[in-house]
Amino acid sequence: MKVVVTGAGGFVGRHLVELLLARGDEVVGIDTVAAGIPEGATALAGDIAEGDLQESALAGGCDALVHLATVPGGAAEADPAASRRVNIDGMYDLLEGAAKAGECPRVVYASSIAVLGHPLPASGVDDQTPLSPELIYGGHKAMMEVVVAMLSNRKAIDGVTIRLPGILARPKGASGMKSAFMSDLFHALKAGNAFTCPTRPQAMIWAQSVSQCARNFVHAIDCDSSKMPPTRAVTLPAQHIGMGELAAEIARQCGTSADLVTWQPDPPLEAAFGAYPPISTPAAEAAGFADDGTLASLVTSALETLE
Repeated sequence: MKVVVTGAGGFVGRHLVELLLARGDEVVGIDTVAAGIPEGATALAGDIAEGDLQESALAGGCDALVHLATVPGGAAEADPAASRRVNIDGMYDLLEGAAKAGECPRVVYASSIAVLGHPLPASGVDDQTPLSPELIYGGHKAMMEVVVAMLSNRKAIDGVTIRLPGILARPKGASGMKSAFMSDLFHALKAGNAFTCPTRPQAMIWAQSVSQCARNFVHAIDCDSSKMPPTRAVTLPAQHIGMGELAAEIARQCGTSADLVTWQPDPPLEAAFGAYPPISTPAAEAAGFADDGTLASLVTSALETLE
């Protein structure tokens, strides 16, 4: 199978490409720089919104396209025009190019829980929760979910959209994501360093390890799309956990102390990223998607891939 992966040198992209190569797929990886794309993939570097790069990636067609590349949340808020150019216009062109280059290729789109907006209903989120984005990033993701469904209905592509929760634990360094504190907690406690968390210990998040996330993308490539809802979009199953619980489990597995964490809540940030209600994802589970199973398993997996 020939699979084109955008954002192939990114956090999730690298893990996905490694899984695809391990099972024998031919992978064309695209990113702004080629250095992070795993060896064994055909690496293409450049701006994903540029037509020449898209044409090179899709030359000869493809069986599947996994679209991970994005201008993320904080960066999208800072530069809405860049978000529109990449997250809407560039993606639309890419989908049309994939449709023309292949015979109804499988397209897997990485959307986000940001499409659900905020505040989320305190009673919980399920498959009937309407999309009501507030952030530029969430709004643009929601728009392109509709495009994936529309092109699938037209039989131009066979689309599967999966909305990602918090993915742990990202590498150190600037990511453009306001939720980076969740991953920073792992780095600090593993190193035995003090950490100031911008939430209360009672703050609740939805999380999944990057390894499980990558496995869900592989499943999205292979799954029976007739099991997807008419929107072609599902929210991935996730662990609903408190930041205090997370800190305690990381500290336990690292042999350090959760007392290294100081809690200094930033109310707006906690309202946006630490006030997640219970989540129910029967549509995703019926289509074969899964979470890490337990908090302990999530932390173990995240620590194994910590960079």
